[in-house]
Amino acid sequence: MKRKNKVLIMIILMFVAMVALKFTQSEESPDDWWLILVNEKHSVPKNYSPELTQLSNGIYIDSRIYPDLQKMFDDARSDGIYPVVSEGYRTYKQQKQMMTDKINSFINEGYSEKEAKKYAKDWVAEAGRSEHELGIALDINADPSYSSDDEVYNWLAVNACKYGFILRYPPNKEDITGIDYEPWHYRYVGTDTALEIYSRQITLEEYLS
Repeated sequence: MKRKNKVLIMIILMFVAMVALKFTQSEESPDDWWLILVNEKHSVPKNYSPELTQLSNGIYIDSRIYPDLQKMFDDARSDGIYPVVSEGYRTYKQQKQMMTDKINSFINEGYSEKEAKKYAKDWVAEAGRSEHELGIALDINADPSYSSDDEVYNWLAVNACKYGFILRYPPNKEDITGIDYEPWHYRYVGTDTALEIYSRQITLEEYLS
């Protein structure tokens, strides 16, 4: 009888451990990580911590998107377009500091603290609610020695979807995304999803609704 009780207890403990492990994995690394929605109403998942790759200019990105990003940049250069990643992964602390700096800049311009906080939110996402904290959102601009920003933006607008990236904040969608048009801000969602979003001319919010 005692042996049976010990076996039963071991089985129960193993089951509890498996459930706990599954819960932890879902919290830290969601299966559909490329479809995580982060905006004013949806925060970065708790304990989300991507494995990072450092680019040649020191910017960090989620390692899982690096191969597609590299392929996209290689093909762009083959077309005479020279993009660079100017912003990638940010920690919660870095995002919070950006907000603080923007608030202080408005205060220095003569705005009250209340006004400064209000206007800063139009420019910077609150910490915990920025896609940059996922590591799969990038600001892409031009290498000014070889291309103009407009050349890069125009190329990306047509081609980025082939590599799994979408223009995250398109024009005339501000009422849905909550963000003004940003031709430099691209977000990885996987090739199939990117092609569908591009063909339907919708936002990530609309795709997930």
